[in-house]
Amino acid sequence: MARTKTGIVTSAKSSKTITVTVNSYENHPKYNKRFLVSTKFRAHDEESKAKEGDQVVITESRPLSATKRWVLTEIINKQS
Repeated sequence: MARTKTGIVTSAKSSKTITVTVNSYENHPKYNKRFLVSTKFRAHDEESKAKEGDQVVITESRPLSATKRWVLTEIINKQS
């Protein structure tokens, strides 16, 4: 089963490519305090439907280019 991630589109300037920022929390090993970690993923958007600010779900796929390893699955919330 392929992995999925939920994040916010931070860039939709490239043709058929979006940049999705996924936020998650990690615990510090020594102080045991949670802190926010942001990771950017490049995803394939065939129809260029997603715009900046949209909340989307991306799914892992085969390598599509040098940087793209994810595909847009669905748009959860559209940014007005």
